[in-house]
Amino acid sequence: MTNNIYILIIAAFLDYLIGDPWDWPHPVQVMGWVISRLTKFSLQLCQNSLTQRLAGIVLGIILIIGSGLVGFLIIQSARWVHPLLGIAIKSILLASCFAGRSLRVAAVAVLQPLAAGDLGEARKILSNYVGRDTQNLSQAEILRAVLETVAENATDGVMAPLFYAIVGVFVPVVGPTPLALAYKASSTLDSMVGYREAPYTYLGWFCARLEDCLTWLPCRLTVVTLALLSGKPMHVWRICRRDAINDPSPNSGWSECAYAAFLDVQMGGTNWYRGVAKYKPLLGDAIYPITATSIQNALQLTRYCFLLWLGIAIAIFLILPNR
Repeated sequence: MTNNIYILIIAAFLDYLIGDPWDWPHPVQVMGWVISRLTKFSLQLCQNSLTQRLAGIVLGIILIIGSGLVGFLIIQSARWVHPLLGIAIKSILLASCFAGRSLRVAAVAVLQPLAAGDLGEARKILSNYVGRDTQNLSQAEILRAVLETVAENATDGVMAPLFYAIVGVFVPVVGPTPLALAYKASSTLDSMVGYREAPYTYLGWFCARLEDCLTWLPCRLTVVTLALLSGKPMHVWRICRRDAINDPSPNSGWSECAYAAFLDVQMGGTNWYRGVAKYKPLLGDAIYPITATSIQNALQLTRYCFLLWLGIAIAIFLILPNR
């Protein structure tokens, strides 16, 4: 357990200092490649709703358990070569599961041209990070899109992987990295096939629901943490209970609403996807407009949440007997 808590700390520092360099191989890229091939094969082989649902279950189990198992075997192989290599590989793989720095870099990449008045460039860069149509977005809509992305990904990209890594610290033999990789596989599956629209309506239902279940607890714990950090916990909780339940997602609505309540801004509204308008419930009260400062504050808030959870994990480790 001692090595595991050190690895958790090292991984947190690696994500903060380095993040995910574009030219480095990344576990999510491998997961995406496997998901893409298996999805194509499944859709070709399965021609009705039942077989596609069964294929989706198999796809989810293979990717989630397989990702954790492959990570475990890589780490064990590295440890067999040299214990320090095992620690290094374990830390790097775990750091790749945290998207804290990547989230900051993505937000800043959009905010910089926006601050310079280059809406066209800001829209172009934003299109790399969101699924909505960006070519006609106003400055206010760009800012809302960035804040919504930061708030949503704070849970499934930062806090949920940390949650499962912390759980793994206290699980003998397994450790933090395989559990974090398994969650990351679930999140990647949801982002690639977890849609209600064809052709993923039946194939992706299991992956989408499983990701919802795996994210439910860390999402609620994140909301509680944000509420406590705000200094007005009842206000944040009241806004979430009022608005988040209207969002079709059991998790992203809560995550976004918590940030909206903390910052006293409003998210949601009409978004366009491939020319089709979709309305998202309004989250929070529009006491203040969304600005670049709002987004920077949201990023800082995510960092505080991350550090608080990390500190709690270290404290629990220190007080546990026979560690």
